[in-house]
Amino acid sequence: MPKEKFYITTAIDYTNGEPHIGHMLEKIQADVIARYARLQGKSVFFLTGTDEHGTKVSKTAQQKGMTPKKFTDEISKTFKNLKKEVNLSWDEFIRTSDKKKHWPGAIKLWKELEKAGDLYKRTYRGLYCMGCELFMTDKDLVEGKCPIHQREPELIEEENYFFRLSAYAKILKQKIRSKELEIIPQSRENEILAFIDRGLEDVSFSRSSDKLSWGIPVPGDASQTMYVWADALSNYISAIGYGRDSELFKKWWPADVHVLGKDILRFHAAIWPAMLLSAKLPLPKKIFVHGYINLEGQKISKSLGNVIAPRDLVKEFGTDMIRYYFLREISPVEDGDFTRERCIERYNADLANGLGNLCARVTGVALKFHKPIANDFKMMDLAVEQKIKAIQKSIDEYIGAFRFNDALAELWSLISFADYYINDKKPWSAENPLIENEKILFNLLVLVNSVGVLLEPFMPETSKKITKNLDFKGKIIKIREAQRLFPRMEISG
Repeated sequence: MPKEKFYITTAIDYTNGEPHIGHMLEKIQADVIARYARLQGKSVFFLTGTDEHGTKVSKTAQQKGMTPKKFTDEISKTFKNLKKEVNLSWDEFIRTSDKKKHWPGAIKLWKELEKAGDLYKRTYRGLYCMGCELFMTDKDLVEGKCPIHQREPELIEEENYFFRLSAYAKILKQKIRSKELEIIPQSRENEILAFIDRGLEDVSFSRSSDKLSWGIPVPGDASQTMYVWADALSNYISAIGYGRDSELFKKWWPADVHVLGKDILRFHAAIWPAMLLSAKLPLPKKIFVHGYINLEGQKISKSLGNVIAPRDLVKEFGTDMIRYYFLREISPVEDGDFTRERCIERYNADLANGLGNLCARVTGVALKFHKPIANDFKMMDLAVEQKIKAIQKSIDEYIGAFRFNDALAELWSLISFADYYINDKKPWSAENPLIENEKILFNLLVLVNSVGVLLEPFMPETSKKITKNLDFKGKIIKIREAQRLFPRMEISG
């Protein structure tokens, strides 16, 4: 019987600068979902990548004395490096400048929209934000300025192709309300429904090629270059063969989950599904929307000089601690705060004193036991078995709802249970019969191993270290002495 497929994507990141911890958060969240799906036995395809076209990229490259291609090659590499830095398990990294993998899908999708009669050309006079690289309406502005870049957009007049987004308002509302396209959390669904209710306007789908030369030419009209919606959004289908490998595309589409930030919700929950409906393609099943990362209460911003590169945090705290902090401390759907002090507090309390201490205590006592510990599940304590099953069920539900912090809290309750169990049962006590202490240690080793297995989607390196030190394959449990997982850290200036 073939495995159930599971296709998950992140947003593709714009290559006008190197990644910061906000980019990292999204990738780690998606990685947990992908890893957990693999543990469930599903066939997983995990996609990420970079959005490389646009006037901003072209201008930045020019300022650095580089061609757009060379510049995006270098920036794209820094996003690819996140795979190693924070131990991501993506299967494909798509680049919108890839003429073999991406361009055929973007071009085919354009032609399908054209065939449906949803693309038309007209002269447009509108407000254009260079920072966002998009046309805006008055209702998008706050006091006449772009709410993100805090500056007034330019007034631009040019001939462009437009997509009939307005024609899809009614059906989009129906698809979202029926949960055919499920948006998580509910507050974001409410937001996009309110946005649709205010009226959808047709959107510009191209720019004049003399204004935007770094991009995909519009099929049959070299005077125009595809705009970001037609180009970047199509990555989700181009990466899995749309326009070049129909069998591969049929295998993976539709996406089971799009993971993305709240700033691009409208594009993914209005424009993208409308494009798919126009092209007669199935809609993604779910859109999971996360919040922003703040640094000590401030939004991350180059102008404020508070951008932190993921590699710098990893160098100080290690990959798994960084994954743990951002998954446990930060709400999955709201803005969250990163501080170095809080990170160290979490490290010491949860990892050094919690998980690390438990593993050291249990393996230490087991290694000093008078005889090898039998691998006999007849010694399984019913309370331990029930606790592990209950935790597994809760984690399954929490990850299914993208509540990573709650899933980790539940897993740490299993660690607390194991701590209570060892303190209560005292397997080192001479007052207990030898067979009783062996039974207690067997249950403790099962608990530690269960923690290690359940930890894999969140902290894969630590999971591997824990499970590698306990071998349940033979008649006796083989235990390897390991170094302390998490030495305490001190808060320094």
